[in-house]
Amino acid sequence: MLSIRPATANDILRITHIYNDAILNTTATFDTETKTVEERMQWFLNHDEKHPVIVAEINSQVIGFASLSKWSDRCAYDGTAEVSVYIDRNHRGKGVGKRMVEVIALEGERAGLTNLISRITEGNLSSIHIHEQLGFEHIGVMKKAGKKFDRFLDVHLMQKLINS
Repeated sequence: MLSIRPATANDILRITHIYNDAILNTTATFDTETKTVEERMQWFLNHDEKHPVIVAEINSQVIGFASLSKWSDRCAYDGTAEVSVYIDRNHRGKGVGKRMVEVIALEGERAGLTNLISRITEGNLSSIHIHEQLGFEHIGVMKKAGKKFDRFLDVHLMQKLINS
């Protein structure tokens, strides 16, 4: 059975594995170099109560993670966070991603955020659909925003206003 809980330092190895697989095999992230466990631990430690990291588990095995990250270091953006979700390749298409977006959005609401932003690479129709189902709206497309696997890719921006 699927359970979702706050991430701990003990989850960093699985988080790193899931993220590195996304780096190497998907356009879900524009990172192009894999991360070490130490780098992901530093990423994890940069999150706080307002910007949580959560994990999804099945049978005590972490199969995905989601986070809220600062949108900008400028103080005026303190109420805005970026949503990120990564699911282990063997568990995609089974509703885990939708549940993770749902829970991380609730965490943002509890933290008092007012605005959630997602950047979704072109071609990731399932992620766009999930965000639409959960009340995110399309706010624009950044054309040729990044280059991965030898091609330029557009990025769709989606936004959900909360606590407004």
